[in-house]
Amino acid sequence: MAPADTIAAVATAVAPGQGSVAIVRISGPQAEAIGRSLFAAPGRQEWQSHRVLYGHVVDPASAERVDEALLLLMRAPRSFTREDVVELHCHGGLVAVRRVLELVLAAGARRALPGEFSQRAFLNGRLDLTRAEAIGEMVSARSRRAAQLAMAGIDGGLQRRLTALRGRLLDQLAELEARVDFEEDLPPLDGAAVAAELAAVRSALEQLVAEARQGELLREGLRVAIVGRPNVGKSSLLNRLSRRERAIVTDLPGTTRDLLESELVLDGVPLTLLDTAGIRPTSDRVEQLGIARSREALAAADAVLLLFDLAAGWTADDEALRQQAPAGVPLLVVGNKADAAGIPAGLESGAAALPPPADLSLSALSGEGLAALEAALLRCCGAGPLEGLQVALNQRQRDLAALAAASLERALAAADQQLPWDFWTIDLRAAVRSLGEITGEEVSEAVLDRVFARFCIGK
Repeated sequence: MAPADTIAAVATAVAPGQGSVAIVRISGPQAEAIGRSLFAAPGRQEWQSHRVLYGHVVDPASAERVDEALLLLMRAPRSFTREDVVELHCHGGLVAVRRVLELVLAAGARRALPGEFSQRAFLNGRLDLTRAEAIGEMVSARSRRAAQLAMAGIDGGLQRRLTALRGRLLDQLAELEARVDFEEDLPPLDGAAVAAELAAVRSALEQLVAEARQGELLREGLRVAIVGRPNVGKSSLLNRLSRRERAIVTDLPGTTRDLLESELVLDGVPLTLLDTAGIRPTSDRVEQLGIARSREALAAADAVLLLFDLAAGWTADDEALRQQAPAGVPLLVVGNKADAAGIPAGLESGAAALPPPADLSLSALSGEGLAALEAALLRCCGAGPLEGLQVALNQRQRDLAALAAASLERALAAADQQLPWDFWTIDLRAAVRSLGEITGEEVSEAVLDRVFARFCIGK
């Protein structure tokens, strides 16, 4: 069960001049008492659960009206945390909501830690751990597709899938452990059938682990560095992909002196495009600083788009840049200015008119070949078809699912060697534990603290 103290926090974003409404959330045994001590509701409004009251937040010490507000009371267990919850819906902005929170804390509440409301919901059985994590993913979603994936987790899609797999393993573990203790009193166990079931669950887990990469792309997005020699069209391409004039474009080499970033979403995947300064020898101190930042961006990028001038052809400087691409980072080599070179835009690697090592051609000026570039960029980063993706593990869940699959692999090795049943059960128990950690059925307090610390305050 959750602790017996009462917590409070601002549950909405706070910024001067932004947001018409702000919510101060209070949860715990003293929530209603604190609400009654601070909220004056005129007339004969009744304090009933799940009913909105109108009134003012009043400072008990001075009787000053701090804000005109609404109060929503949700008595346990019909609340998000399954505790008594009071929400004060105040005016937005900065000053009023902070004053209201200060009064709530002075009345006996404690300032909530990040994710503490969701943690109490988990501890009180309102959510399993996958649903709780999905709430955090919904708040941080950067695309509609990522929000849909988070909603599937909130609805319990991932929990049901993992619970079903864990249940299948528990059924096999029960059969094996029964034979360890009472084999003489039970009918013979079909070891081949048990091994087949373990292999089927392992395959399902491996599929979830493989799909986790696509889910990670939807949640976290990618940082894509656009690199190339000066004046090959990097800024023009950034503007074309961003659908707006984000960067200054001229015919003069060295126009881009600093690192420019632009956010966009391609097929549900959030991308941060980094327009880097053209890398070349120069004595200009400012341009040298821009080039140094370009090299840093190149080293930290999730993918690199190397742009070169098709009209000038592939040069030794282009090859030097290709050699500088970080090992293991997806690299897409794109020939720009296809119109000036007399080459059709949209050609892909292997086309006769496209010089190696180009992967495709385009014209950033006209936009021809842009759709082919977007598709190729997602492919090279591992973002396959996302339409069929219903649920996806986050990093913590993926690591535990991989551990469970590895444990099942060892259990199957024991089966292949025809070892006694108790050898099978060692790794089978480990797989069950790993899956229980994902859903929260077997999880330590330290793990919970780590999970919920990543949430925003007020959630």
